[in-house]
Amino acid sequence: MDSQTYQFNFDRKLWDRFITVAQPYFYPRVRYGGWIFFGLLAASMVFVVALMFFVEIGVTLVGKALFPEFFRTLAAGLVEQTERNLASPVLWVAAASLALSSLAFGVVWRQIHRRWLQWVLLTFLLFLSLTVNRLNVMISFIFRFIDTALQQKEESTFWQFLIIYGVLIISAIPILVIYRYTRLKLGLFWREWLTDYFLDRYFDRRAYYELDSNAANTEIDNPDQRISEDVRSFTGTTLSFLLDILDSILTLYAFTGILYSISRVLAIGLVIYATIGTGIAVLAGRRLIKINFDQLRYEADFRYSLVHVRDNAESIAFYQGENLELRQILNRFAAVLRNFNLLIIWQAIIDIFQYAYNYFTRIVPYVIVAPLYFSGVRDFGTITQATIAFSQVLSALSIVANQIQSISSFAAGINRLGSFYEALEDPALRQLRPRESAIQTRIAPHLALQHVTLLTPNSERILVRDLSLSLEAGQRLLIVGVSGSGKSSLLRAIAGLWSNGQGSIARPDPGEMLFLPQKPYMLLGSLRDQLLYPGRRRDLTDEELLQILAQVNLADLPERVGGFDVEKDWASTLSLGEQQRLAFARILITRPRYAILDEATSALDVANEKLLYLQLQRLNTTYVSVGHRPTLLAYHDLVLELQGNSAWKLWSAADYSARLGLAG
Repeated sequence: MDSQTYQFNFDRKLWDRFITVAQPYFYPRVRYGGWIFFGLLAASMVFVVALMFFVEIGVTLVGKALFPEFFRTLAAGLVEQTERNLASPVLWVAAASLALSSLAFGVVWRQIHRRWLQWVLLTFLLFLSLTVNRLNVMISFIFRFIDTALQQKEESTFWQFLIIYGVLIISAIPILVIYRYTRLKLGLFWREWLTDYFLDRYFDRRAYYELDSNAANTEIDNPDQRISEDVRSFTGTTLSFLLDILDSILTLYAFTGILYSISRVLAIGLVIYATIGTGIAVLAGRRLIKINFDQLRYEADFRYSLVHVRDNAESIAFYQGENLELRQILNRFAAVLRNFNLLIIWQAIIDIFQYAYNYFTRIVPYVIVAPLYFSGVRDFGTITQATIAFSQVLSALSIVANQIQSISSFAAGINRLGSFYEALEDPALRQLRPRESAIQTRIAPHLALQHVTLLTPNSERILVRDLSLSLEAGQRLLIVGVSGSGKSSLLRAIAGLWSNGQGSIARPDPGEMLFLPQKPYMLLGSLRDQLLYPGRRRDLTDEELLQILAQVNLADLPERVGGFDVEKDWASTLSLGEQQRLAFARILITRPRYAILDEATSALDVANEKLLYLQLQRLNTTYVSVGHRPTLLAYHDLVLELQGNSAWKLWSAADYSARLGLAG
């Protein structure tokens, strides 16, 4: 399994997988694309910071004009700072930053013009984040003035700043709501895009079939979960971490200056403390990544075992296999519990570290700033402001230490999606690159096999050796043989599903062929959807569909089930014989030049079997059948007998019938 194949670490491979999955939503995967992506992130942050500079100047000037008394007394410092900024080179630096960051996006507009919405939303989120940080800075000053007013018993000042605080909180609430809504909306857009991205690859060149049937890819468990749950978790968590990291950078920008102005020792010590804590968290997280990865796999295996019972309920009931199924499910559930027990042990260890890490830091600002207050260097409110600034900066620097459990679980998800992405690339590569041991296929008017040697997917056994035959238009071939001789496998090779072997197969275009397996595929949908599958014709009226159903002895089916547009679980509603007749109706609707029938009448009586094959002959369809019944010989011209041990022999239907007669 891939839990044994891949390394679980904060390493280059994990990072490469993360970039491979995450980056394309924002910037194409091209040479130096990763650097350009991070450059655009930096440009967005520069743009936001510069824009905030002008917004703050504008708000201050407008506020001064509308409320001159307030800005003359309580906000005098803000007005002075604004006037200094207007008279300093900072103004021109901010203007140049706006221009250069905009230019950066303009230079790569051709690559991102279809991705403009995500960049607009991401930049808007950064602006809202910086707005909240600037409000937090203002709040730190407000509480500094409030506490100083309390200590000095200045009642009017206390109430004035308390009212200002209330106004800021009221202003901040809609900003926070808009931020959360936009964040969730961007995550939803990303999930939609990435799900489409994976589904396109999953169905391209039958990758879904390769992953399900090819022994070389059995390490990719539960692709359904990876596309649904893992993609949802990845987009939500990646966006959360990305914005948290960018928010941390903006927080450092907003609060580091305040903290450093209060105490250099406090600022430097905080950086050292956070660095040590992050290092310890990363070491612990390495172990947690593998545990989380295994937990995802065990949970998916457990869920699949329950789905398997639901999908095969009738067979299990006939065999009375409930006890064995229950034991297998309980064994998988036991693996879930064992691994989860290990997970909670490690989570408890990390919790101890995080509690100690966070609680101990609460006393640090008091220990360092209190002596400054006692000596008269700082006012009383400085202690409160230092505590707020210290908490904000510590949170920004400790994002890894505080979220190591989430990061470890997220890293496990990255490995699952990354390995899935790599596996989805493999089928395409197998189709494109030449191999010494591969059956070559080409489009031709008729079906012909030349020196075909067919191997099992893992190349452990030769099924058929050096087979050559040609099927002219209108001819019908019956493939017979002992069980395990490769009859169905040969059909898969003709259909282009298996290519492991040697030789060449010429066949009509896949659009001119229709395959009918022994157990027909019943898709999710209405009776009309079942009949029209795979959707090559959509122009038939209800009357025409009724005529076709009558031709396969199912004329009463629409009335019995409630009409053509009713949706049911058709695999359980219809008997296997009815499903096989419904599948034959698809041939009558599609009218393919070639039909491939893999024991497609095995559940039918002889009369219905004759009815269906006569319908095929009236269509003048060339068909290849696999079957065991001697009655099938009457509807075929040639017989390919697979004799086991890779041997074969081609007979005329008449000669093979005579052989059976002699044997009888």
